[in-house]
Amino acid sequence: MSHGNAFSHSVQATHSQFTRPHLRVATYNIHKGVRGMGPQKRLEIHNLGMGVEALNADLVFLQEVRHFHHQEAKEFQRTWFGWPDQGQAEFLAPEGYEVAYRTNAVTKHGEHGNALLSRFPLGDIGHHDVSDHRFEQRGLLHVPVQWQGLEIHTVVAHLGLFHSGRVRQIERLADFIGKHIPPDALLLIAGDFNDWGERLDAPMREYGLQRAVSPQGRGRHATFPSRLPFFSLDRIYMRGLRCVSMQVPKGPAWARMSDHLPLLAELELLEA
Repeated sequence: MSHGNAFSHSVQATHSQFTRPHLRVATYNIHKGVRGMGPQKRLEIHNLGMGVEALNADLVFLQEVRHFHHQEAKEFQRTWFGWPDQGQAEFLAPEGYEVAYRTNAVTKHGEHGNALLSRFPLGDIGHHDVSDHRFEQRGLLHVPVQWQGLEIHTVVAHLGLFHSGRVRQIERLADFIGKHIPPDALLLIAGDFNDWGERLDAPMREYGLQRAVSPQGRGRHATFPSRLPFFSLDRIYMRGLRCVSMQVPKGPAWARMSDHLPLLAELELLEA
């Protein structure tokens, strides 16, 4: 079975489950499109492109997305497929999708950040720095999206490695929402929250944000590490929407592409 078929098989079950319009949302930390170290280091961005397309999501929230990296571009230029000429966000976007990207971290050889891929028209793209200290550069990507005559404010997030810093970043997120997003607007915040101890749901609820969980009560849908997922680091929080279904695509093809698995959810309006 080819990778493309393997990807499609792992997510195809959800395509026929819903008869009413839903918003299909995915969040995925792509680990900069590269896996392994030394002689085992390999370029996975081409497989990730097939994976993102197989998710068939209306909105794809991406973290650890390379805009460019001179050293890795040179290292992989002679491989079979080679380093893409585009930034990874544009490269991963299926045909017809709009793309938003903003840089979080600038390093010696390049930069990386968050991205949103959307089937629907995008509004003005914004970025808000929430770095807690100079050793971890973190940011929020904010993009309004037009969906079925409605505006949904989307925020792609990738929080820090320490709990105290994450708490401060949630406070900055709430401050950003209060200043830049209307209080009655639909809101989706998704990404890698690095919340190993499952401690961020309560403060998010205090700010009016509910975590998307399976209505069947099937746990928290672990996404990390990809080969043997145990932690639910990848999340979707929402306002004005509810979760209809959720899944984590699994299998050897997904496990090799990143250290995270994607999280995939079907959402609908609260009043639907």
